[in-house]
Parts: sequence; C-alpha cells; structure tokens
Amino acid sequence: MNMLEVDRITMRFGDLAVVKDLSFKVKKGEIFGIAGPNGAGKTTLFNLITGFYHGSGDITFNGEKIDKLKPYQSCHKGIARTFQIPQLFLTLPVIENVRVGAHFGAQGVKNETDIINETISFVGLQGKESIITDNLNLFDRKRTELATALATKPKLLLLDEPIGGLSPTETKELMALIQTVNKELGLTVMIIEHLMKVLTQLTDRLMIMEDGMEIAIGPPKEVVKDEKVIRVYLGESKHA
Repeated sequence: MNMLEVDRITMRFGDLAVVKDLSFKVKKGEIFGIAGPNGAGKTTLFNLITGFYHGSGDITFNGEKIDKLKPYQSCHKGIARTFQIPQLFLTLPVIENVRVGAHFGAQGVKNETDIINETISFVGLQGKESIITDNLNLFDRKRTELATALATKPKLLLLDEPIGGLSPTETKELMALIQTVNKELGLTVMIIEHLMKVLTQLTDRLMIMEDGMEIAIGPPKEVVKDEKVIRVYLGESKHA
C-alpha cells in the first residue's frame, strides 16, 4: 500500500524549475531515501510535500490530495518533518519545545504530558528536559527537534539531512534511533542525506535526484551501481 504518491509535481521560481515533472511513490512502513547533488531539488520537494510551497501536479497522502494544504494542515493530517538546521525555540527548555509539538500536532489528545515524557525518553533526552535548547550540542538539538516532530503523532516523518555535522558515534546512534522510529513506532520515513553509506544501510528504497528530476530509484545497492548515478553524483567517491 502506498502512503504517499507524487505525480508530475513541478515547482518554479520565476523561470527556474527546481523540481521538474517528478513522480514517485512511497510505500507505507518503508524508509525511503533521497540523495543527489546540491541544488537537485531535494529540500524543495520536502517543502512541497509539507505545504511550504505549492507547485503544479498532484501529491496524495493516504488517498487524499494534500498539494494545496498549508503546513499546519499537513501536520494535522499526519506529516511531520525536521530541517537541515534544527528549528527550535532556543530560549525555551527541551520539554517546552516538545510540548509545542504535542499541543499543536496531537489534536484532541488528553494525555499531552504523557506524550511529552514518553517522546523525550524515546529519543534519549531524559534528564535534559530543563536544559535551555540554546545550550545543547548539535546532536541533542537534532534529537530535540526529532522529539518535537514525533510528539505531533505523525504517520509520515520527513528528515532533511539529520546526520549532517554529527560524529561517527552520534551518526550510528541516530541511525539506530531512526530505525527504531520506523520499526517500533511504525512510522513511514523519508530521509534526505548525502552520506551514501548511511542511505545504503538505512533505507529500503533510494531515489537519486539531479536537476529537479529522478534519475534512478530502487533498492539502494542497485541504485549505487547505476551508471548515470555514478556519473552525475557519486563519481570517484562511489565506494566511499
């Protein structure tokens, strides 16, 4: 069963088409990876799915068209995201950031406090609830943003370069957390990432974008062997 269907979506900024007639499907329960050169249109695609941008074409989520929704409406439908640079209320402690997600996204839920505490514990931030977010290191900021997204109780989670800036140890820990989100919480995950090792280990399917278009899609171990992918994206680092 497909959770997300993108059909001939195009996004233009003036005369510049950043996403061009792009179509693909994301299956319910999978981890779907997206990679490509800088400027390939990856983050723009996330912005289209979440309602920050509106282009042409159709985007369907659980059988319902969402391409005209605003970001808060997409969130209420069950779509949450993180950003390349964590977007947090830096003057507030961890727990209040997560509270924003729980209060805004989990509509009609009465046990808001339970959701907050469970989510903080789930991402491994227990004991850091009262720390002002501006005082956190990058890894804990990323986990706080992830907790805030999870507190909205999404069905689809979009992660925009979550590994960027992390140490090898932190990378392994976050990869394990993403897998737990997928398996234990049952969330469908879309992840943009540059590190091919991360994508080949983490994802069920991988789409490579270039110049706003899909140039390859399929199991990651097959995609990285595609001659066009090697030529336009991996180059000499294809085995790195």
